[in-house]
Amino acid sequence: MKNLLITSIFVGALMLTGCSGSGGANEASAPTSTDGASASSKKPFSIVMIAKSNSNPVFGPCRKGAEAAAKELNEKEGLNIKIDWQTPDDEDAQLQVQKIEQAVINGADAILVSCSEVAKLTPAINSAVDKNVPVMTFDSDAPESKRFAFYGTNDVELGKEIMGELGKQIDGKGNVAIIGGNQNAQNIQNRIKGIKETAATMPGVKIVDTFYHAETPQDAANAVESAMKAHPEITAWAMAGGWPLFTKSLLNLDPAKIKIVSVDCLPAQMEYVDKGVVPVLFAQQIYGWGYESVKVMVDKLILKKEVQVMNKMKMERIDKGRLAEWGKQLKEWGFDDVDPKFLK
Repeated sequence: MKNLLITSIFVGALMLTGCSGSGGANEASAPTSTDGASASSKKPFSIVMIAKSNSNPVFGPCRKGAEAAAKELNEKEGLNIKIDWQTPDDEDAQLQVQKIEQAVINGADAILVSCSEVAKLTPAINSAVDKNVPVMTFDSDAPESKRFAFYGTNDVELGKEIMGELGKQIDGKGNVAIIGGNQNAQNIQNRIKGIKETAATMPGVKIVDTFYHAETPQDAANAVESAMKAHPEITAWAMAGGWPLFTKSLLNLDPAKIKIVSVDCLPAQMEYVDKGVVPVLFAQQIYGWGYESVKVMVDKLILKKEVQVMNKMKMERIDKGRLAEWGKQLKEWGFDDVDPKFLK
């Protein structure tokens, strides 16, 4: 009986020693990140990203930019950033509100949003921040909200640039129509404000009207065609957004009779510049909406750096002479549909 007891104690000790040794070996062989933390223990940092709509082609590149920034920062800083794309298929401010509320419930670490309607999004942003979920805006701001930063253009200045360029193209005289997208989008309203303020300084320019529409390419093109039928006196368009030019519907316009200056320069729009239908496009760094915004968020929320509240996006004036240069930029951003003739 005594021998049996001694044997049992000896076997138990071996089992405890074996368990301890096994654990130590696993810990020693676990992969580590650049900051010395176990790769398997890196806590995910989830950024819920809510653009205006999937149907608007300008937001595809910003998603690519956000994912590229996350990948780079994960590799460089040993992080585990996840981009959770929660953009509505079609523009819907109330659905954006619901997406923000759901992100908070699901435990998102941060939210990045382009606001379709400031009045609806501001309370939702404030509620998220009050529940310790920081929010940053891009493209379309909610300046009176508790968001900690914004990345995008100065839209009033952009509107002034659009009308200033158009004024040159029409020699300071003509009947100008404005394409205005979503009437409740603050960024678009600011561009229209800039357009009208600059037009008011041109005695020979008359603003015919501002035409609003759902921010989809075909809805925008339809709005232009309907307006021109109803107002044959229109001789120029100041486009606060480039939506109509993502279709081929307006390529048959006569550049000698109609002048257009617009925003953005994506592959589908480049043909308009090449044919002279649109002499100048003001291209936004739409890839940067995601890329630069994610970098600002990580600097502020993870690396604890000071960041600017207003992060201004650079605009690019694209005319026919710059199409090849811009085509290469689009290619670098991941666009596979750039016409080869614009890459030479």
